[in-house]
Order: sequence, then C-alpha cells, then structure tokens
Amino acid sequence: MGATVRELLDNLRPAADEEERRRWAGACAHALGLGGIAVSLGRELVWFSDRTSARLEDLQFVLGQGPSLSFHDETQVRQVPDLGRLPARQWPQFAAEAEELEIAALFVWPVHIGAVQAGTMTGHRRVPGPLSPRQLAEGRLVADTLAEQVLEQWPAVSAHDNSGHTGTVDLHRAEVHQATGVLSARLGVPLAEALDRLRSQAYTSSRSLAETARSVIHRDLPR
Repeated sequence: MGATVRELLDNLRPAADEEERRRWAGACAHALGLGGIAVSLGRELVWFSDRTSARLEDLQFVLGQGPSLSFHDETQVRQVPDLGRLPARQWPQFAAEAEELEIAALFVWPVHIGAVQAGTMTGHRRVPGPLSPRQLAEGRLVADTLAEQVLEQWPAVSAHDNSGHTGTVDLHRAEVHQATGVLSARLGVPLAEALDRLRSQAYTSSRSLAETARSVIHRDLPR
C-alpha cells in the first residue's frame, strides 16, 4: 500500500535530490488518483511531475486554450471529468491534442501565495470520472504545500534544467522569453506578436515550446 498524501507532504524535504523529488512527485500524484501534476505561476511553468504534465501545460500556453487559463475562481477546484464530452466549441484544439496524449480527465486547483491566487496546479488522468471529495481536498493540501515551497525557494532558480523539481523553483520558460526577445528584434515586431509567432512555430512543428525557443536562440530563426 502506498503512502498517504499527508505522509508524503510530511516527508517532502526542500533539500531533496532530483531522484528523491521525482519519486515524491510520482507517489503524490498516485495517492491523489492522478497520472501527474504540474504547477504554473502566471505564465511560468515552475514544477511538474512527468513529461505528459509538462506537455499539457505547454499546449495550454501555446494554444491559449485549456482549463487552467480560464480559471478565475479562487476557491473551487475545476473538474473536467470527461474530455470526450466537452462541447465542440470549448478548447477544440487543446482537447484534441490532450486526447492524442490519451488524457481523459483534468483537474485544476488554485495555488495561493498568502491571500493571492498566484497560479494553478493541474492534474490529469487517463480514465474519465470525477475525483472523490477526499481527493479534491487532499489535492488542495498538495497545492498549498507547493505554494509554500515556491515562496521559500523562489531565489533558487535555474533556466537550464527541463526536468521539473519540487523543493526548488525552475523557470522552464526562461528560454521562451529570451527567444521572444530575439524574434522581436530580428523581425522588428512587438513582443506580443513575436510570442504568437513562436507559439505558432511550436504548434506546426509538433515540438515543445522550449525546443522551439532553443532553436530560435541557437540556430534557426523563423521568418
């Protein structure tokens, strides 16, 4: 029998090494009945438990669609228990891409720093259906704990590691912001337009936004 969420939270050490953090992330997602979880603060992806979770956050950012982007309720959990039953007009591209990843359900918790909602924690799983009241409540505990970690560890940033960590804060989109500036200067367009072009390039090439940003910075500049 796996550890409970409360046991996992009690055992989370800020100084944990990468392997320990990954084991903790997987165990915590499993205890919540999820396949993975990811945390974003504003437009920054700061932590994720697995590649699929990171890809889902990436798709929301690239497409401008998804459950966490339109999440404005500061207290409630948003449940999307069956992506296949969404209205066709709601997040059409995101829903199609998520189903390609075999994602059946999504859940979004608010992440608070103090009294302010600073971001979201998004969980996914591969079978449809709602979470239980206990899972929803324990997910809030995880979101609150991660918010505390972010607040405590924010000065410890790294733009070079794409693995996603708990207990430290990694700004996974630092290269995206850098590439946006490169494109803006190169093409003579505003930053907002440069970011739109970068997103479009990522989507049409089926690469992650980070990979596309690195190619812009180091090699190929889309025109």
